[in-house]
Amino acid sequence: MFNRVGHLTRTLHDALRQLGYDRNLECAAANLPDARDRLNYIAELTGKAAERALTAVERGQSLQQSLAADAARLGGDWERLYAGQLSVEEFKRLAGETRDYLAATPKRADQTRAELHEIMMAQDFHDLTGQVINRVVSLAQNLETQLVTLLIESSAEAVPASDDCTGEWLTGPAINAESRNDVVSSQSQVDDLLESLGF
Repeated sequence: MFNRVGHLTRTLHDALRQLGYDRNLECAAANLPDARDRLNYIAELTGKAAERALTAVERGQSLQQSLAADAARLGGDWERLYAGQLSVEEFKRLAGETRDYLAATPKRADQTRAELHEIMMAQDFHDLTGQVINRVVSLAQNLETQLVTLLIESSAEAVPASDDCTGEWLTGPAINAESRNDVVSSQSQVDDLLESLGF
């Protein structure tokens, strides 16, 4: 069996050389480590961007929750005032707290604006990764074209294409998940699926 695999490998190698594909495939193979590095770079950039954005969202949410809680508390106290339920001392305290709240609101709004700006700036990776992705896609298309051409030219007899080419071998997130019924598109659907499997 090993002799046969060796013989097949030698035959394929000789056929590649005769067809002139050996040099093209060598060039493509030489570019694969570069493509892997580029994809790692993209993963690193997108990971950092996600961390920056999520951290800014958490800080912004905290600011907004604090602002809303203070407004709700003051609003309740003002309702009590208009219902005649506050003493003069309580009214003075409420007036002071309201004044402090109004004075602090512009600063809190600026802090929220800064967090929104940070979220926007975290998206700057799109320009860089777009260029890198285009190069990697170009390499993959070139390699695919060469391999398909090689397979077509070296096959002894034509094999008819399958009528059911659904691309099940592809992995990653589903594109156009709304039009498909064999994918999940939200975390709650994933949780439901795992629960149904006993996890």
